[in-house]
Amino acid sequence: MVLLLSLAVVTLGAQQAATPPSAPANEWRQFRGSPPLTGISSSTVPTTLKVLWTFELGDIIESSAAIVGGIVYVGGGNGDLVALDLESGKPKWKYSTGNLIGESSPAVGTDAVFVGDLGGLMHAVRIADGKALWTFKTASEIKSSPVLAEGAVLFGSYDGNLYAVDQKSGKLRWKFTTNGMVHATPAVQNGLAFIAGCDSQLRAIRIADGKEAYHIDSGAYTGASPLIDGTRAYYGTFNNEVLGVDLQRRRVLWRYSDAERHFPFYSSASLVGGRVIVGGRDKYVHAIDAKTGRAAWTFATRARVDSSPAIVGGRVYIGSSDGKLYVLDAMTGKKLSEFDTGSGVTTSPAVANGRIVIGSQDGRLYVLG
Repeated sequence: MVLLLSLAVVTLGAQQAATPPSAPANEWRQFRGSPPLTGISSSTVPTTLKVLWTFELGDIIESSAAIVGGIVYVGGGNGDLVALDLESGKPKWKYSTGNLIGESSPAVGTDAVFVGDLGGLMHAVRIADGKALWTFKTASEIKSSPVLAEGAVLFGSYDGNLYAVDQKSGKLRWKFTTNGMVHATPAVQNGLAFIAGCDSQLRAIRIADGKEAYHIDSGAYTGASPLIDGTRAYYGTFNNEVLGVDLQRRRVLWRYSDAERHFPFYSSASLVGGRVIVGGRDKYVHAIDAKTGRAAWTFATRARVDSSPAIVGGRVYIGSSDGKLYVLDAMTGKKLSEFDTGSGVTTSPAVANGRIVIGSQDGRLYVLG
């Protein structure tokens, strides 16, 4: 396969840590599993997957699940946030937001679970009984998933702001105004929140005070959330590229694109074995060498891949709008297995306790193990 590579810089300097931060084996607290948005789990998943249980949410599922304390939390398109027992699928409680829930995925804290809705509200819901603790109103829809850091709930809104709201009180700590909608989920590392925005900028915002530390021009509108690994960031754009960014030098190191297929990258990336794994709207899953920006392998599905991959034990778990959950070898891209949900899959897998949790567009939640 012929690939067009535009390399701003070919020498990346010191190599990054071989193993990026991963979610603990027994929990997946937020979108992408951990604050740096690595999409990696320490869990052990059976080689052969089978359906353990399913649950009907009654509407499209675009919100990816969170798993903490043996409980699955997931939002449905009808606006309900539900808590389900991971082992049995038995409902624990249901909370109605009063609006629709889109792509905003729940984040779970000590006493509360947080999720945004398309009416512009961020909700804090008590874990114990599913009762409302507080809501915070923004001026437009929230598709960004909340991330918890330093006692704050961090999330973006289509009103153009990144918000930091106090986890306990729901009061505004600060907001940072960008030059476009904030669709993506912020990645957090070392006191900074990173947002790759619709204003074409990757911004590093100090969590302590909401001030911008620096920004880097991506050169394109970005819907994907950034993966942060030490001094590197990786994310796709609507200019049909995936970027590798040096956060120390504050510049783009490489740009990956495909010479034959010109489609955006909406999926958020994972990193394993020095390879950036990401889905494309060209119907392919792409593996890119994190040092050089060159293709390692591609895998063809039958529809666009907006789902973000989860990495478990050297295997890639990723959904496609063709209705399949694919399991791929991370090093070779070889298909190991697939599971047919019967409907498009745009959500991203959540992994904990040896279970894979994934939602489909027909409103059904699957738990595989």
